[in-house]
Amino acid sequence: MPDLQNPRVAVYLDFDNIVMSWYDRVHGKSSYMRDRQKMPDAEFADQLAAARVDVGAIIDYAASFGTLVLTRAYADWSSPVNAKYRDQLVARAVDLVQLFPAAAYAKNGADIRLAVDAVEDMFRLPDLTHVVIVAGDSDYVPLAQRCKRLGRVVVGVGVAGSTAKSLAAACDQFDSYDSLPGVSVPQTEKPATDAATRRTRKTKTTADPEGDLLERALRLESERTDDEWVHASALKSLLKRMDPSFSEKSLGHRSFTDYIAAHPAIADLKEEGNVRLVRLAAERA
Repeated sequence: MPDLQNPRVAVYLDFDNIVMSWYDRVHGKSSYMRDRQKMPDAEFADQLAAARVDVGAIIDYAASFGTLVLTRAYADWSSPVNAKYRDQLVARAVDLVQLFPAAAYAKNGADIRLAVDAVEDMFRLPDLTHVVIVAGDSDYVPLAQRCKRLGRVVVGVGVAGSTAKSLAAACDQFDSYDSLPGVSVPQTEKPATDAATRRTRKTKTTADPEGDLLERALRLESERTDDEWVHASALKSLLKRMDPSFSEKSLGHRSFTDYIAAHPAIADLKEEGNVRLVRLAAERA
């Protein structure tokens, strides 16, 4: 049986599913297929940008369960819709699995390929403890059930309103993409008719990516432990899983405690004997 004291995580993303579902969540039910077929290319590109999926939020969430052993994303990567994400995915060491639809806008068979790969991986890598399935189709229910029978913890991630209840019920834990730290539903207007109006839809970006990572890690660890205060050592371990290149020294801090203290707007720090505890600052909670 897998050793839950040393969690090792495999992540499988039905990428077309999450992109389409998030688009519909932002712009309205069934809007993706309609807009893709009828909307001018430039306008559709703007709509896609307004509904951009935060891949980092998904991978960071998966990393909160343990060491990421493999991460695969399934899609037709020749499609311009998905190609825009390739650099972001490769930068996070995601294996891109190419799938070709049988016809225009047809189902690409991601569920079959993903399920076959996941089952094969569980036998090939017996130390896998967690399987994270990023999708919303009820087609993945048999996979979730098989993973559980093989002794794995099954975690599901899907877009609210586009996820089958049966899939959520088949998982040990299910969270909506909308609820992941750092993710919010953009406020959009009706499709713009001119470039000036479309430009107003650009989403805000923060000027402190280092602080963003710390805040996301704090929220994830607090939710995992169900405690307001989390151990600094556990928080650092999570930060390293989220970003293996993370180093407080390379950021100019002598210790992890100094790194936390340098972000008072994000984190509160307290010491209890030899134990250092951290929580999200009150204005961020």
